[in-house]
Amino acid sequence: MGESGMNSWGLFVMITIMIMVMVVGVREGMGMSFRGSKGLQNCDHSTHTTSWKTLLNNGIAYTPQMGWNSWNHFRCNIDEDLIKGTADAMVSSGLAALGYHYVNLDDCWGEPNRDSEGNLVAKHSAFPSGIKALADYVHSNGLKFGIYSDAGKTMPGSLDHEEQDAKTFASWEVDYLKYDNCGNNGISAKERYTRMSKALLNSGRVIFFSLCEWGQEDPATWGKDVGNSWRTTGDIEDNWNSMTSRADENDKWAAHAGPGGWNDPDMLEVGNGGMTTEEYRCHFSIWALAKAPLLIGCDVQSMDNSTLELLSNKEVIAVNQDELGVQGRKVKKDEDLEVWAGPLCGNRVAVVLWNRGSSQADITANWSDVCLSPSDVVDARDLWEAFNSNIGSRITRCPSGFSCL
Repeated sequence: MGESGMNSWGLFVMITIMIMVMVVGVREGMGMSFRGSKGLQNCDHSTHTTSWKTLLNNGIAYTPQMGWNSWNHFRCNIDEDLIKGTADAMVSSGLAALGYHYVNLDDCWGEPNRDSEGNLVAKHSAFPSGIKALADYVHSNGLKFGIYSDAGKTMPGSLDHEEQDAKTFASWEVDYLKYDNCGNNGISAKERYTRMSKALLNSGRVIFFSLCEWGQEDPATWGKDVGNSWRTTGDIEDNWNSMTSRADENDKWAAHAGPGGWNDPDMLEVGNGGMTTEEYRCHFSIWALAKAPLLIGCDVQSMDNSTLELLSNKEVIAVNQDELGVQGRKVKKDEDLEVWAGPLCGNRVAVVLWNRGSSQADITANWSDVCLSPSDVVDARDLWEAFNSNIGSRITRCPSGFSCL
């Protein structure tokens, strides 16, 4: 490691073996340059491949959003007691302290019709205290409150009511808007989402704008001017095939993500029961590496210890929240055996060795796959097993079943 031609690196590899590798190597400018690989966007991360000069200027989302959303587990079975209990559980479980700050109310919170002045109205049977009081309760826990609307006519829908609804959300002290794509009347998504973006900027309150456009009009190519994150996929379901397909669809847009605006392959299904713990570990690992939003979708008031442990892995969360803000991506594939990798600040690389098959098999990441020189020696840390090792030229692991990080 001190000799000529040898460099010491730090490596994190996520396979669902997830490993972080620490690198002492070549640096260029404000970023990092890794030598000798074709996989990681030509191995040059001194600048992002997408210009961020025209990014929506609301001063937030420098790292991907973290929090909770009601939809995946509860669908329309929501009320104010559930949201209050969830806010309490986010704090008591320690999740809030790890960065899960948003408590987001999804669809079905509103009445089917506006009031006499054209305002959105909360469903009285489920939210008798009103949305402002609910937001106040969430804020009293040191958390942020999010709400749902739609870029169409399906209620709660804000099409042609953007300015009015943005001011309503601001008056309720909403911190986050998930904006769906139902009942859109065939109007261009870019036009509809831009309207709400401008309305939010004019509302007098900083509100995170999450575009839930389902990836239909390639929002990754224009979303940076409009919102803080954009869905690149259809809705996720709590099964292996749905999760892996969302990861693949999201991967092709990696070059368009960065501080202030993130690709969104949909919310986490971890803890909802449709996959094994190892499969959920894969899910969480890939979402973390891909700088996807980490929005918990299970019932945090009744989650088991294995779910809490998985969602609470500080080192994996740190990969997601790394300030360099470069989305990791798939760099090698051999049938069901894949290597995903991405650079981190401080001369580090995160690597996921992902076995997507049903049987054990060795997965090898050569240094050239992850932008290192074959002669480099690295200090590697497995982020799930929490052990360190010193290795050179390649890393090989045999993930059990589906996952290694």
